[in-house]
Amino acid sequence: MNMEEYRERRQQEKRRRTLHNIIVIMIGILLVAALVTGGIILGRHRKGLGAIKASANQTAAETSPPEVITTAPETEDTGLIDLLTQAESLAVQYDYEGAINLIISDSRYASTKEAADAVAAYTDQMSRLVRVNPQEVTHVFFHSLIVDTSKAFDGDNREGGYNQMMTTKDEFIKMMQSMYDKGYVLVKIHDLAYETTDENGNPNFVYGDIMLPEGKKAFVMSQDDVCYYEYMKGDGFATRMVIGEDGYPTTEMEQDDGSVVTGDFDLVPILETFIKEHPGFSYKGARAIIAFTGYNGILGYRTDESYKDTNPNYEEDLKQAAAVAQCLRDHGWELASHSWGHRNLGTISMEHFRLDADKWEKNVESLIGPTDIILYPFGSDIGTWKPYTDDNERFTYLKSLGFRYFCNVDASTPYWMQLGSDHFRQGRRNLDGYRMYYYPDSLSDLFNVPDVFDPARPTPVPQM
Repeated sequence: MNMEEYRERRQQEKRRRTLHNIIVIMIGILLVAALVTGGIILGRHRKGLGAIKASANQTAAETSPPEVITTAPETEDTGLIDLLTQAESLAVQYDYEGAINLIISDSRYASTKEAADAVAAYTDQMSRLVRVNPQEVTHVFFHSLIVDTSKAFDGDNREGGYNQMMTTKDEFIKMMQSMYDKGYVLVKIHDLAYETTDENGNPNFVYGDIMLPEGKKAFVMSQDDVCYYEYMKGDGFATRMVIGEDGYPTTEMEQDDGSVVTGDFDLVPILETFIKEHPGFSYKGARAIIAFTGYNGILGYRTDESYKDTNPNYEEDLKQAAAVAQCLRDHGWELASHSWGHRNLGTISMEHFRLDADKWEKNVESLIGPTDIILYPFGSDIGTWKPYTDDNERFTYLKSLGFRYFCNVDASTPYWMQLGSDHFRQGRRNLDGYRMYYYPDSLSDLFNVPDVFDPARPTPVPQM
């Protein structure tokens, strides 16, 4: 019995109990009206999970009306229900093995028919999965989402940049819906490739085994500059990320009157909401990569050391930013470097390259914890398309800081990646105004641009 059948049976049981109680009450009323003496025993037997026996006994004396007594239904075994519900939440995100292990490890219910049926169903579904070709996994990325287009596209000197590089909230939601409808499933970059050790104990990168139902397609997602820079204030963007009342990361947005509201004002909470409504959009709880610079602080908190003397809430900002970063990690988000100063890492001097990397480690990694992912600003790679080697001084310096995943920007192809012995590289596709306006056909595998393009976006989109 699968979960849908199980839930339907529960609903049937509830309807039967309600009908039973109504019948008992009606009989009691008739007996009172007729002043019938005697008694009647009402009983019924129900089969299936949570079978409940209920009876109604009526007794009557010549001097008093009959008394209708109903026996309350026995309590359903909520433990089994909870177990199967938890297992289903894993299975719906393609973790059939986790669902099976959860059920069989519970000695209270593992031997029940319902548990055995669920295990059999998940085993069958798992046997039908097929391995995703890891070299055909696209990686899409965004910047902060525009929530209020009237403020972002108001004709000031920042409008052009927003129009080129940003995506509106409405566009993002339509993109996700289209990709979901086309069978895309979000995976982590660490699912795609990961570091292991060979037979000699040496580190070695290998492609992962992402198993999905036939017809499904895996993709990676990232978001750059999740810092809510000071220059964006008043331009229709979220102002900072916080932990919501439900324990999930969400965002705040400052209103014209200075008040602050909390809601789905950027990619993180919007994607969380979408996955809650479409859990099959996520592979084993995967979320996107969130990348930070450091010079203006992170997550909307002015955390860089340069703010020590100007931000009266500096210490509190450090605590809050660290707490939100941990909340992101706890809910499956992966955190990454976008350099400290949003520098062109492929062209700046080696001296400035080291200085920038060290500042990121000191001012950002110290708050968010270790990360092994770097997303290059401007897509500026530190090497050619040939594999990285230890002759590349920039590569070896980043590697010494713990980085193993290196992502540039390459919108010329749906997917590009390179597996090294000690690292993994992947190209990313920008889903923004510039790409949609000038190269709509390059996105047809993901969505139909005319269906997505926000009519509030000024055209023509400025050239880069």
